[in-house]
Amino acid sequence: MAEEIQKFKVSIDGITIEVDPGTTILNAARQIGGDIVPPAMCYYSKLEGSGGKCRTCLVKVSKGSEKDPRPMPKLVASCRTTVMDGMEVQNITSPDVVDARKAVVEMLLINHPLDCPVCDQAGECKLQDLGYEHGSVNTRYEFERRTFDRVDLGDKIQLHMNRCILCYRCVYTANQLTGKREHGVIYRGDHAEISTFIENALDHDFIGNVIDVCPVGALTDKTFRFKNRVWFTKPVDAHRDCPTCSGKVTLWYKGTDVIRVTGRKDEYDEVDEFICNTCRFEKKHTDDWVLEHPTDVSDQSVIASNHYYAFNPPAVIKDNPQLKEANVEQLARSEKLK
Repeated sequence: MAEEIQKFKVSIDGITIEVDPGTTILNAARQIGGDIVPPAMCYYSKLEGSGGKCRTCLVKVSKGSEKDPRPMPKLVASCRTTVMDGMEVQNITSPDVVDARKAVVEMLLINHPLDCPVCDQAGECKLQDLGYEHGSVNTRYEFERRTFDRVDLGDKIQLHMNRCILCYRCVYTANQLTGKREHGVIYRGDHAEISTFIENALDHDFIGNVIDVCPVGALTDKTFRFKNRVWFTKPVDAHRDCPTCSGKVTLWYKGTDVIRVTGRKDEYDEVDEFICNTCRFEKKHTDDWVLEHPTDVSDQSVIASNHYYAFNPPAVIKDNPQLKEANVEQLARSEKLK
């Protein structure tokens, strides 16, 4: 008989949950769900070694454990800190955490330009959400921002280094998913940037996934650039019999045209299963796919403003005989006054 694993009890913002040993505070909060889940710009559960870069997931540990109840002296990154039995954590209930998160957002926005009106990531960008929730109206930064030229990392991917927040997600994706890492972070400090080795192109059948994992608009799909805003599109889950990947994708429709193909994402914007370049860039016709159902979209997302949960949405104005009769009567009265 297998030995039963002892669970750890952890309290986050007053809500207690039992989790397996080794679970991080962030993943424990995700099991609870709701507003107490810390934001994460660099952590990606599908990528080994991710996390600890952006510091947006900082939380306050007010009680270490039952054995050692002393609080941790500083705020900790919830994506890198594992829970202990009896730990008590404060996220949105701690003014220190809210102030620190506001400072982190201010730092991320030091060099990030106000490209939202022309950025393809607008409407899906977590930095937009953080800027709205914790950002300041004005910046205290007085120096010149870093600027870079746009770089084509192959025939389908373009890099806007101005927008990059150095989360390392694309580097981990290329390293772990493709097994052929040809780009990384070069230089140090405020000179650090994402770059390919001697301007090589990123060429691998799964390299398009760096677009899906990028939390901002630094890596963009050149086949979708400037074609439409995401809130004017309708995402639909579909699949095909692909010999390379699972073939499970989200098709983004504008009218009857498929203008973009992405991997399916969960509520934390993480791709469930990575897809190949053939599915992403070359299969953009409805005949290539078996349509399943409209993609579930959060009510808080701007995409929901133009989204239907049925393939044949009802008419905006239903046929109303009483309303038609009233309109005829009103028209007749108006004609008499002329």
